[in-house]
Amino acid sequence: MHPLLFELHFGGRSIPFHTYGLMIAIGFILGVFTVRKLARRSGLDPDQCADLAFWLLLLGFLGSRLLFILTRLSYFLENPLDVFKVWEGGLVFFGGLITATGYAIWHFRRHNLNPWRMIDILSPGLVIAHAFGRLGCLSAGCCYGHPTAAPWGVRFDSELVDFSLRGIPLHPTQIYEFVSLMVLFFGLLWIFRIKKIDGQVGLAYFMIYPLIRSLIEVFRGDTIRGFVVEGLLSTSQFISALVFLGALLVLNLRLKTAARQK
Repeated sequence: MHPLLFELHFGGRSIPFHTYGLMIAIGFILGVFTVRKLARRSGLDPDQCADLAFWLLLLGFLGSRLLFILTRLSYFLENPLDVFKVWEGGLVFFGGLITATGYAIWHFRRHNLNPWRMIDILSPGLVIAHAFGRLGCLSAGCCYGHPTAAPWGVRFDSELVDFSLRGIPLHPTQIYEFVSLMVLFFGLLWIFRIKKIDGQVGLAYFMIYPLIRSLIEVFRGDTIRGFVVEGLLSTSQFISALVFLGALLVLNLRLKTAARQK
């Protein structure tokens, strides 16, 4: 955990630079860069696709922050200015995914874009941005795991960590997810090269990421996300199951449709 990267002292004042913000910025840059490359390979306008990726990432960030605020609404009502302290961490990924997906659907319809080809281009960019966001979570101390005796346990003293868990070894779930997302990122790039139908990359993402998230949820120690079935099925696992089943159904239908058209 290293929340403060460095400080600049200027005119008697100190300007802090937080690791969380740096990781988010790196994720944004790599995400947009990836989308540009894949758009060019698909014969689409890379500038137009990069602009869309930027807005999706930005709206996703805001949606993630909003859902986090809602999960701790009583705290933020008492401390309203803390809403803007994003450098301290505090994002809920599925909030961003819902927000970005809604905007993407509207954008595709307005500009008459092929939604399946577009999600193939956008999904890897989302994954690489998400991966570096998790490193930001590690630096801030949010999205932590439950206690572990494993030698790779990480100790946190962040205010985002439950008081009873501060200073003891916890599962570094942020690193688990970063590694998983990087594997997923390169896997999606491979699927992009061999795909048989438009939408195959995006639907693979909507199937594989829920599996990753559901597994990592087993090791999560923060309970702020809530549970559908207390202590057994978290809200994130419930959402993951719905997303996985929906993507599986759509992929099956699209493959069958493609086979009939041959």
